[in-house]
Amino acid sequence: MIKRIKGSLFAKVFILTVAVLLCVSFLVYGVLAWYMPQTYSNNLNAALDEQTSDFIHELEHIRMQDSGGLFDQFLQNTTISMVELYTADGVLMETPSNQNNFNDGITGEALGGTSYESAPIISNSYYFSFADDNSQYILTVYGEASQIAELRQSFVSVLPILFCVILLVSLATAWGYSRIITNPVLKISRISKEMSDMRLEWQLEERRSDELGVLENSLNTLSRKLSATLEELQSANLQLQKDIEHQKALERAQQDFFSSASHELKTPITIIKGQLEGMLLGIGAYKDHEKYLARSLEVAATLETMVQEILTISRLETNVDFKMEHFDCAPMIHGYLREIDDLVATKELQIHLAIQSPAFINGNKLLIEKVFSNLISNAVKYSPHGASVDIILQNTNGRFLFSVENTGTHIPEDDIPKLFDAFYRMEQSRSRRTGGSGLGLYMVQRILQQHNSYCEACNTENGVKFFFTI
Repeated sequence: MIKRIKGSLFAKVFILTVAVLLCVSFLVYGVLAWYMPQTYSNNLNAALDEQTSDFIHELEHIRMQDSGGLFDQFLQNTTISMVELYTADGVLMETPSNQNNFNDGITGEALGGTSYESAPIISNSYYFSFADDNSQYILTVYGEASQIAELRQSFVSVLPILFCVILLVSLATAWGYSRIITNPVLKISRISKEMSDMRLEWQLEERRSDELGVLENSLNTLSRKLSATLEELQSANLQLQKDIEHQKALERAQQDFFSSASHELKTPITIIKGQLEGMLLGIGAYKDHEKYLARSLEVAATLETMVQEILTISRLETNVDFKMEHFDCAPMIHGYLREIDDLVATKELQIHLAIQSPAFINGNKLLIEKVFSNLISNAVKYSPHGASVDIILQNTNGRFLFSVENTGTHIPEDDIPKLFDAFYRMEQSRSRRTGGSGLGLYMVQRILQQHNSYCEACNTENGVKFFFTI
């Protein structure tokens, strides 16, 4: 029970409030129980003093033997219960009276009053002298104070009922006060616990303008900031996971690439080795050294091209020498077409150009030149004799669209998604005869990815088209 009370703010505030209300109530009760009888007694004393002062004034103007009527009249017409007369030495004297000459202390009971022994009394003493005597006398008067006793008794008798009323009022007041005080604190405490558990799906109603209202506003602001921070962290975490998966995919791709590269490099090396050994041994057709030396040279050239392309791709993967420039790419296309002019003439190809000049772009000049040369070379090599090649470079919404289309042939739709895979050859034998390594289009795609672009291929009505935007 004690542990539950210690652990409950409401219980603590409730008990403390009840205790304070009870203490204050009984303190007020005690003050009233003391102050009201005391005030009433002071009022009685004042009245007694006023009545007696007038009586003393009359006694000082009359002889002692003539004062009996005054004493009788004083006792009958005032609230005085009893009078006593003393000499200056404190000797009790007989009090003058016309009813019984001299009485040894005139009492209220003898004159029809109430005996002073049965009720509380108040008293005062006064010094005076009779008109015919210079001697000092002391007059002591007594008055009844039964009202004071009744008032005190009333306070005592009402105490049990008053205690019950005070207790009930204190409990009800303490309960309401505790709820008002603790509810916002308990709500904030609950919200703080939810915040510690990172549950932020709540919103405090900002209805207060006091310190608790400021705290509620601060908690709402903190919740919004924490929610935004958590969203950013979650987004960053998702991005990190994507980056990790992407990096793993790149690593797997690199492993697959170099594994394929190793396999592809073995083929020309094996061919060259076999041809050289055959020529050295003079076996069969290999006796024709001139023929097979030429073939070995062709294979070596193919091997050299493949190694250079592998090195280029390796640099792409590591971003080596990836320097960005602002340059005109139109001259690159014209320059490469001049380089392959003999091949174009041999195959009697029709080259149609729609090149916008100048065509300034941002990128690595050497790599972009490699993209143009590979795509154009690919179109020229695999175009049938007498076909046409359309090359377009145009500005589209601030970026340049490049496309190259060769007519006369189509690619099976199933093969199109594989064109940009490393070492993929649609026709293995023809690709080797034409010197293809299977890395040209793969390298094009990797270069464009470094420039935030992507190359696509599709069959058209007349042939095959490769295009990208940069």
